[in-house]
Amino acid sequence: MSPAPASGPPAARRRWRAGSLWTVLQVVLSASLLLLFLLPIVALFTYAPASDIFGALANVQVRAVLWLTFLASGLSVLAAVVFGIPLGYLLARRAFPGRGVVEAFVALPVVIPHLLVGLGLFFLFIPGTPLYRFSEAVGFPVYDTIWGVVLVMVFVSAPYTVLASMLSFRAVDARVLEAARSLGAGSAVAFLTVTFPLALRGIGAGLLLSWARAVSEIGGLLILAYAVLPGGPYTGPVTSTISIYIYDLFQGGNLRGAAAVSSLFLLMAFALFLLVRLGERAGWLPWRRGELAP
Repeated sequence: MSPAPASGPPAARRRWRAGSLWTVLQVVLSASLLLLFLLPIVALFTYAPASDIFGALANVQVRAVLWLTFLASGLSVLAAVVFGIPLGYLLARRAFPGRGVVEAFVALPVVIPHLLVGLGLFFLFIPGTPLYRFSEAVGFPVYDTIWGVVLVMVFVSAPYTVLASMLSFRAVDARVLEAARSLGAGSAVAFLTVTFPLALRGIGAGLLLSWARAVSEIGGLLILAYAVLPGGPYTGPVTSTISIYIYDLFQGGNLRGAAAVSSLFLLMAFALFLLVRLGERAGWLPWRRGELAP
């Protein structure tokens, strides 16, 4: 009897075809989403000529808007560091009754409409309430002040830092912590020298997401701090955040102005994220390139 014909080459061809089709499908789907990201940005820069973008940068009012936005978002990120990282560690490393409920409350601001955020904070600090009197007494009024802007930004953005910190702390191998404790490190020393450095990549990603969410907020600010008066760390003119300023330009029919200011802010945001990538490559940041994730 003659041996059966070898089936290797046809099977290999079938595998090659299947693999090629799968690759083509991935490329097509990925390119479609990337085009969705890219085309609106191209449309913005096409509608606003370069002269308008540079003119927006020279505009004193636009510079005040940018300064307020970066200042308030920076303060909100600082608040996320001070309050969000400890909460993320607590949820990741401590078992206590109701932890699942706490995790659900942390994730809630991510999914609820942000106009509800503004309404909730408005009723919480409405004149006559204890919190309103307390905030006024200690010099942190929230209505139409930078503190109101920061409060809204923290509400909508800090959950990203908490959730990223929680996942990053959970990803730290418990055996590494046990080894540190066996060498005599206490809980605080083990956290500062082992847990926190290992989780820092994911925490950094969460902070970047928190900043991005803070600067894009508009819903809650429309109710609580539509116009920002000078006070506290902000000493400039009466202004608003970048999102509200662009919204006002659009509502007033100034489409070229809205496109120019939007393009200017996109350039600044792109420069920031590019700087982060360059910092990874150059070793300025405490994580390697491509590892900005838990």
